[in-house]
Amino acid sequence: MIPSRLNAAIAVAQVAAVAALLFFARHARGWRLALFAIAFAIVMNSVYSIIHESEHGILFDDRRINDAAGVAMALLFPAPFHLIRQGHLGHHHRNRTDDEAFDFWFEGEHPLWKCLQFYGILTGFYWLIVVLSNIAVLFVPRLFDRSRFEFDRPSAAFMDALNPAYWKFIRIEAVAAIALHATILFFMRDAIAYATMYAAFGFSWSAMQYVHHFGTERDVRNGARNLRLFAPVDAIWLNHNWHLTHHRNPAVPWIHLPSLETHERGFLITAYLRMWRGPRRGERIG
Repeated sequence: MIPSRLNAAIAVAQVAAVAALLFFARHARGWRLALFAIAFAIVMNSVYSIIHESEHGILFDDRRINDAAGVAMALLFPAPFHLIRQGHLGHHHRNRTDDEAFDFWFEGEHPLWKCLQFYGILTGFYWLIVVLSNIAVLFVPRLFDRSRFEFDRPSAAFMDALNPAYWKFIRIEAVAAIALHATILFFMRDAIAYATMYAAFGFSWSAMQYVHHFGTERDVRNGARNLRLFAPVDAIWLNHNWHLTHHRNPAVPWIHLPSLETHERGFLITAYLRMWRGPRRGERIG
């Protein structure tokens, strides 16, 4: 059962928290800005958890409301919802296959490129690329031509999965995202605070995008692990760290995930630090 009313209340609280943190972070510097940035990263990863529920169609019972909420919340990321949803749902089909095994490099691939790609995920550049997609879809759409990514199988697979029918929505959402953040900057009148806050979120979000999959078995459904951070943060992130459980039950809302499995959960920070070993040589599985 989808907790629609609870999800609505959480989304409203998230938007209020994001607005408040950006407002009070204006002109803050030093340790005060650092504390605001940490809080912002925690809240924005919770926002992403709401977006994630919408991507799977389990945020609200009504599909139109579900998608509208996903579009609205993704503007805070900022990213076009119809673009990142296709990427995420594709992830569920490609997980741990040769098309999406970032911790391996295969014969015919350059280890240096795989390292740049992998450490880009660990250090926040992946989030930056997603954000820059707002500009790319409007002004450089040819970058989404898969022929430009023959050298990189994961990128080519992502491009293959994009549905041209959504391009109109993606472009509209990109314009809306740019307009919203230009407005935020106008009212904040503090580019340093804005950049610091979003850099903290971008780093934390990007760093966690493969932490639940690194070193797991090469299986689409089971190639993930459940992790934990701290109980209050795990609650704020809407059980997103129950990642193996989610991959096994992608149509189950966040609120029910902990009741489905009792697997031991590793510590997220330890799992993240382990990733710095980097990608290694692997064998293709098809």
